[in-house]
Amino acid sequence: MAPSRPLHPDTRLVHAGTIRSEFGETSEALFLTQGHVYASAEECEARFKGEIPGYLYARFSNPTVAMFEQRMAALEGAETARATATGMAAVTAALMGQLKAGDHVVAAQALFGSCRWVIEELLPRFGVASTLVDGADLDQWRRAVRRETKTFFLESPANPTLSIIDVAAVAEIAHAAGATLVVDNVFATAIWQSPLTLGADCVVYSATKHIDGQGRCLGGVILGSNAFIETHVHNLLRQTGPAMSPFNAWVMLKGLETLSLRVERQTRSAGAVADALAPHAKIDRLIYPGRADHPQADIIKKQMRGGSSLIAFDVAGGKAGAFRFLNALELVRISNNLGDAKSLVTHPATTTHQRFAPEVRANMGVGEGLVRLSVGLEHPDDLIADLERALAQA
Repeated sequence: MAPSRPLHPDTRLVHAGTIRSEFGETSEALFLTQGHVYASAEECEARFKGEIPGYLYARFSNPTVAMFEQRMAALEGAETARATATGMAAVTAALMGQLKAGDHVVAAQALFGSCRWVIEELLPRFGVASTLVDGADLDQWRRAVRRETKTFFLESPANPTLSIIDVAAVAEIAHAAGATLVVDNVFATAIWQSPLTLGADCVVYSATKHIDGQGRCLGGVILGSNAFIETHVHNLLRQTGPAMSPFNAWVMLKGLETLSLRVERQTRSAGAVADALAPHAKIDRLIYPGRADHPQADIIKKQMRGGSSLIAFDVAGGKAGAFRFLNALELVRISNNLGDAKSLVTHPATTTHQRFAPEVRANMGVGEGLVRLSVGLEHPDDLIADLERALAQA
């Protein structure tokens, strides 16, 4: 039964998209099946033609995965969603599903290393050109447009620098050029930012991060209008098969039930940690979207409802200082994951962005002393004590 009034995101995260079997289970059912059987050859034919509803094959349709997709769409305010095996599968499919040889992509230069690889190395193999721009400079987006430009791509906040891009302004430029805009919203999460309402055509997530949020499963999701998904995404996923497993979808559904609680707590703690560390003598620069000294604080107020669970800061002494800091930590663990219940820290220049030349990393804002901190669910006082003690040894 449809609700009689619009529901808040917290409620949708618990109830949206639920499909119950004839057994009336409370928790979502886990359908571990590769395929489905049909009562007759005629029914099978009708399902494959799309004349009657029903599931066909787990590579592109499964009841548990469908629940996850529907719940994510309800949270994001999207018409529909498609789940993938990983976040990078979501990014790759959202881009490649729109493109063919001769097309052109414009992307912000501050991106996760694998996203830059897709833009700079994978797409050109198929005849798709790209231009990287300073995402904060709207004139660079405008100047990069060509007649063959088909899509724009950005992260905001960006990984790992937490730089912010004016999503609505970039969407306007893209649409004026007849192009689409794809936004990677992992660092903000759907709790704090809604790119579709800002004009984006597609939103992608690594569900591995906050959506699972407990270090268990890989997953990704692509969200947009019915027209966007049907035109650019659905058939590509159906035919090529980067499918989310039903078990992972079930884990993600359980993660969504507590997503807002976790993200809100992590964001409060990240703000407290950022405020405590910002004046530290061993930190040359700290960037956090919840602070007034963020370079794009005015844009943050306009398009985000909250900060992030991520903090970036430059440790004095470059790589050596950063390594001394990392190795002295006792509570916060070194890992390249993020959005977890456990606080995690990484050194991007030697991990997620290590393949780039030093001058390229510098242009992206990834210095030798930069560390990225993902704040978890520990008490903030314990985190601050651990971080300050480690900084004293940096």
